[in-house]
Amino acid sequence: QVELVESGGGLVQAGESLRLSCVARTSIPSINVMSWYRQAPGKERELIARAIKGGGTVYGDSSPAGRFTISRENDKNTVYMQMDNLEPEDAAGYYCHANHYSGGVQDYWGRGAQVTVSA
Repeated sequence: QVELVESGGGLVQAGESLRLSCVARTSIPSINVMSWYRQAPGKERELIARAIKGGGTVYGDSSPAGRFTISRENDKNTVYMQMDNLEPEDAAGYYCHANHYSGGVQDYWGRGAQVTVSA
C-alpha cells in the first residue's frame, strides 16, 4: 500500500519558480514509476513526466519540458518537479502518481497540490 503526500504548491507570479515534492509512505523498498500529472479546470488530467526506478525519465507530449524537470530519490521514494519560469497557463492542480508492479499493477494517486500563477 502507498500513501502519496504532496507539498510545495502555492501562488507565484509569472516568471517565478516552484518545486513540488511527493513523498510515498510505503513499505515498498523502491516504487517502479513515480509521475507528475496536472489538470486545469475543465480539462483532462495530463501527464507531465515519469521518473523510473533506477534512473531515467519520460516526458509527456504536452509537458513544458524546457521549463519543468522531474527527479527522484529512489531509496526515499520521493519525487520532485522543478518548475521554472512559470506562466499563467501553468495554473492547475498537480497530482503525484505511483505505479508498482508486484502481483499485478498497483496504482496510487495523491490528493493534489494547487499551483496558481498570476500575470
